Amino acid sequence: MDISELFKERVSLRSYDERMIEEKDLDQILEAAMLAPTAGNQQLYSIIVIKNQETKDKLARSCDNQPFIAKAPVLLLFAADQQKWFDYYKLKGCREFAEREEGLSWQEPNEGDLLLSIEDAMIAAQNAVMMAEALGIGSCYIGDILEQYEYHRELFNLPQHAVPVALLCLGYYKADYKRVHRKRFERGYVVYEETYKKLTDSELEEMFAQRAESFVKGPANTAENFAQAFYKRKTGAAFSKEMARSVKAMLAAYAAPEKDEI
Repeated sequence: MDISELFKERVSLRSYDERMIEEKDLDQILEAAMLAPTAGNQQLYSIIVIKNQETKDKLARSCDNQPFIAKAPVLLLFAADQQKWFDYYKLKGCREFAEREEGLSWQEPNEGDLLLSIEDAMIAAQNAVMMAEALGIGSCYIGDILEQYEYHRELFNLPQHAVPVALLCLGYYKADYKRVHRKRFERGYVVYEETYKKLTDSELEEMFAQRAESFVKGPANTAENFAQAFYKRKTGAAFSKEMARSVKAMLAAYAAPEKDEI
């Protein structure tokens, strides 16, 4: 399939064929992830391959109770990981070197390091997604891995400076699977030339017009429009509040004074 068609055909897959992913296919997916663009050729991520059913069951519950997660043949957890580089720095005396070198100082991993490693991890994850698609393997990102940080850190024995940022479900498409492509926003509302453009009220109305058509006011629906309904279902929902709490805990733990073990 032409690469442009591959991008157009891909959908988030939540219903999988029962076949286990072949090792040769999984190898290609992991190789593609590791060939992704990366800051300074550092590969600031780690990938945990999850096949154990008990672990998948736990993630289906901890990631906002989504049963389909447990039915995916393979899960890939992408952790933004600065731990290995800073362990290596310390092993090779970089702290002492920085303290004696003029104009240089030692610093522990900080918020900038975390964001850079998140970029690396997400680029690698998307490479994995597209290689999987090329092999007839569907995928679904699970953003809810950002919830329950403390639980997931313990579940995967993650050290202080390796944090879970993306979970991918992987599985072959069923033979009779019907793909449904959800329409994206028009390009003019997303792509700008040279500088950012803040949309006017009328432009916002136009941008969301098609999605707003799906809103139906009913007796049990307290929302007055699509925006209110979506806010209630997503942005203001309980899982979103837990995600905010979890990410704050993640940032606090990441920037805490140095510690070797969690």
